[in-house]
Amino acid sequence: MRYSRVYIDAIGYELPPVVVTSAELETRLKGFYEALRIPEGQLEALTGIVERRWWDEGYPVSEGAIAAAKQALATSNVKPEEIGVLIYAGVCRELFEPATACRVAAGVGVSEETAVYDISNACLGVLNGMIDIANRIELGQIKAGMVVSCETAREINDIMIERMIQEPTMENFRESLATLTGGSGAVAMLLTDGSFSEPKRRRLLGGVTHTAPQFHALCRWGLEAIRPLGGLQQFMATDSISVLKHGVDLGTRTWSAFLRKFGWMRNQIDKVICHQVGSGHRDTILQSLGIDATKEFSSFPYLGNIGTVSLPLTAALAEDRDFLRPGDRVAFLGIGSGLNCLMLGLEW
Repeated sequence: MRYSRVYIDAIGYELPPVVVTSAELETRLKGFYEALRIPEGQLEALTGIVERRWWDEGYPVSEGAIAAAKQALATSNVKPEEIGVLIYAGVCRELFEPATACRVAAGVGVSEETAVYDISNACLGVLNGMIDIANRIELGQIKAGMVVSCETAREINDIMIERMIQEPTMENFRESLATLTGGSGAVAMLLTDGSFSEPKRRRLLGGVTHTAPQFHALCRWGLEAIRPLGGLQQFMATDSISVLKHGVDLGTRTWSAFLRKFGWMRNQIDKVICHQVGSGHRDTILQSLGIDATKEFSSFPYLGNIGTVSLPLTAALAEDRDFLRPGDRVAFLGIGSGLNCLMLGLEW
């Protein structure tokens, strides 16, 4: 996929108020750690995550998405009624129906002609939403579109910590480690045809996607029956070792196709923004792709893994801190459960 007139006009984001350290989570797991003789500090040592943020209990994800959307619009010349499509792309949703995008659209104040819907694809949701909007802009169907997301990790962490305490096994520790990295946050990406502002910035050049759906069972988050009482409860299980191994293999293939697509050498790419998982994943990915660590900006040590929000929010922070500068050739390196990989090329 290649684009000639698609730009990221603005990025808005919202960070939750509750800071949760890895040490605090381990305090809650003290009995679990003692039963398995796991030394304190392992969560931070294994993931590189010092802390993450959570929303207040019961906070609606639509509210976070609306706040991020309004922040993006506040720094843009685009009016809400000029948004041609609004997509909600978070893993976390409020209801099976209607689409969470509907409540966000009402809060933002889009027009009745705006297309409003959800997209779901694990941690790639926002990047997929960007592509959907870019296609519409390139075809001349719309001039502006917005993809939003809000993720919450509080509820699933509470559930999994309780389960770990009830069933102190190494298998539960391995399968729950990825859950304990989860952070919360919201983001909004406003894409346009470049006609709303001068100079035109953050041009989206295109992207490449590769998939390995045979590994769809490696990371699962959903509902399961509670026995013997009946009813349903959330669960999350991740084979972190296999996700890393097969994810890196998929990422390496996608990276090669990405460089061929754009005719770039890896040393011609100025900066990269990766999906934020943890230190082991980051280091392995950068080494496997031959990317110098100085070209990458990380947010996971203090925000954790925020799912669909992680990569775009990290890009916004990187720009706020002057890591991403006008003229930089930038690669977004996204990967999600499934397994799916999507890499985007941009001129910042």
